[in-house]
Amino acid sequence: MNKSIVTEFLILGFTQKPELQRALFIVFLLIYLVALLGNALIVIAIICNTTLHTPMYVFLLALAIVDIICTTSIIPKMLGTMLTTGRSISYESCMSQLFFFTWSLGAEMVLFTTMAYDRYVAICFPLRYRTMMNPHMCVALLGITMVIAVTNSWVHTGLILRLTFCGPNIIDHFFCEIPPLLSLSCSPVRINEVMVYVGITLAIGDFTLTCISYGFIIAAILRIHTAEGKRKAFSTCSSHLIVLSLYYSPVIYTYIRPASSYSFERDKVITALYTLVTPTLNPIVYSFQNKEMQTGIQKVFAFLRH
Repeated sequence: MNKSIVTEFLILGFTQKPELQRALFIVFLLIYLVALLGNALIVIAIICNTTLHTPMYVFLLALAIVDIICTTSIIPKMLGTMLTTGRSISYESCMSQLFFFTWSLGAEMVLFTTMAYDRYVAICFPLRYRTMMNPHMCVALLGITMVIAVTNSWVHTGLILRLTFCGPNIIDHFFCEIPPLLSLSCSPVRINEVMVYVGITLAIGDFTLTCISYGFIIAAILRIHTAEGKRKAFSTCSSHLIVLSLYYSPVIYTYIRPASSYSFERDKVITALYTLVTPTLNPIVYSFQNKEMQTGIQKVFAFLRH
């Protein structure tokens, strides 16, 4: 039950330097538009094209939806604080932002692992792919993703709701994230930190499983006889691994430390990697380089022209 005296928080944003505000506003607005339009285009293309109703594209569809929710829960409010002097956010809105962010964080991690497993089965067991990745398996994997995401969100948001915030109420960040909220708490945060460590341990395990899947994929690629085939496969895998590293590394770095050791000026940049940059890169890396997806998008544009 919330016993907080604080009824609203003040978000300092990415920077307090007026000369940087306009430039950063344009940068983050462009990032948001690219992320929103890119992921929305993927959602429309997959839904409207029956040829893309396969496990790989269903997981891409889920990832695109998660990225839209992640960026939309953070960037519009951040842009608003850059344009106006009103930097306040109500306690309830802050908790809602935290809930959707932690939900998308958990969902994205599990989806990365699920997608890596899907590619592992497709490349290492091509003849058994349809049997192993049947509709029931896809529904089960998406169900597990949702359960983990919701559990992650409820646990962390619920534990934050139990804390007392009696002042100050200034969040030295660009959104309501766990570390800056813990630093403002007037009550003990030991249980919160323990659960964060549990979550990070699971995230490391998640990342390990993803890397193992790509390890088997790379081993299978090495058995490809043609140089061109190897080059294309390695190009795809390397781009996927770069995005995964950009996502997991800053997440683990941010949450593995106790709340007392955070340096928010530095951590804002690190947080931007997994909240803003990765959702923007995902459509480019996972979808737009794919010929089937390109064809699906072209069909959408052709339909809109008529």
